[in-house]
Amino acid sequence: MSNDSKDGKLHDGDVAFIQSLAELLNASDLAELSVKREYGEHDRLTVSLSKQGKQVAMQAMMPAPAHPAPAPSAHAASPAATAPAAPASEDPADLPGVVTSPMVGTAYLAAEPGSAPFVQIGQSIEEGDTLLIVEAMKTMNHIPAPRSGTVKRILVDDGSPVEFGAPLMVVE
Repeated sequence: MSNDSKDGKLHDGDVAFIQSLAELLNASDLAELSVKREYGEHDRLTVSLSKQGKQVAMQAMMPAPAHPAPAPSAHAASPAATAPAAPASEDPADLPGVVTSPMVGTAYLAAEPGSAPFVQIGQSIEEGDTLLIVEAMKTMNHIPAPRSGTVKRILVDDGSPVEFGAPLMVVE
């Protein structure tokens, strides 16, 4: 790893941030993750992670940030909010009534950490009801139910990254 900081040292906050990013990448369907922050001429952080099989390759230039790197927010999913695991041969995107993500971002099942989820499995909903939020570029986008029905499955965990077209829920 190369370093562009004035003191040339790797800081604990940077290491923890990179480890958190690597864990996020391993726990998601994402193939690549890149973060770049610049605070000044000699004060920047560039992290690029990519999946290669089960290995995660890390390449980083570690600075001495003027501001400590924020820790990724942890949103615990309620056990009642997630569906039982589907059989391995069943592709959730092929299920009837699947609701897909209209954008790349982070899915949140509740309005804020610790509050009740927007919907639960077995709940009857009306067209237009908020199913969840996808945060993209610091904007919270409410994802409405495309039809009235019953929530049959929730296919994402609270706080998990989603890609465009990724299946989020099944509403029948």
